Amino acid sequence: MSASMGEVGNDTDISEEEQTLRVDLAAAYRLADHFGWGDLTSAHFSAAIPGEKNVFLVNPYPSYFHQLCASHLIKLNMDGKQVGGPPSNVNPAGFTIHSAVHMARPDAGCVMHVHTVAGMALSALDCGLLPLTQHALIFNESIGYHDYEGIADDLAERERLVADLANHKAVILRNHGFLVVGRTIPEAFKTMFYLEKAATAQLMAMAACASGAKMVQPKPEVCKKTAAQYREFGVFGTDDWPGHLKTLDAQDPSFRN
Repeated sequence: MSASMGEVGNDTDISEEEQTLRVDLAAAYRLADHFGWGDLTSAHFSAAIPGEKNVFLVNPYPSYFHQLCASHLIKLNMDGKQVGGPPSNVNPAGFTIHSAVHMARPDAGCVMHVHTVAGMALSALDCGLLPLTQHALIFNESIGYHDYEGIADDLAERERLVADLANHKAVILRNHGFLVVGRTIPEAFKTMFYLEKAATAQLMAMAACASGAKMVQPKPEVCKKTAAQYREFGVFGTDDWPGHLKTLDAQDPSFRN
């Protein structure tokens, strides 16, 4: 599914700040492929451009995560119009989802949405994310749930999506996948990394229970304490990002192009 977006302006000048943002967003796509989060040409990440109100970067459609480069990313405004650059196509569902969050959350420097196997499986369970592991406790009482409404090409869904996301860093899209928000690209990536890992661990634990094992959950007061510790320690920081970029540079530095 794709739709041609109109173009606004022809300014090809890219500031140093925007170029850094482009490189980091392209890196996030490559890292997502590295960790097995890709879904052919589906799923999408976006980043708000500082100094340009209501404009964000996103991948064109179609594009594969492992091929994304900084120069491939396109700029859209909140009306779905492309800002500068050669006319490109964009996934309508991607526009619906990302424009909704960027408009509603001024802190949303980056929005990431994926359809991983673990994410889709967990999104189909009525129990949602359980407080089973230390990673899961990052999201203790701080994760939203949004009911499935079909492929997200209806702009009317935006209001319901952001209401379910509320002020959380993550929302589980029922029967669909995961969406996370970060102040920065490194923060959003780290949030998705921990959410995906928590989901995978939960599914493995639940599978073991089918063979007779019993799950052990921390006491509620310990869950609250751990979540508070994570907020205090700043688990969503950027310390890992330079190492991620070094990994990509060693594998294939073309993401910077």
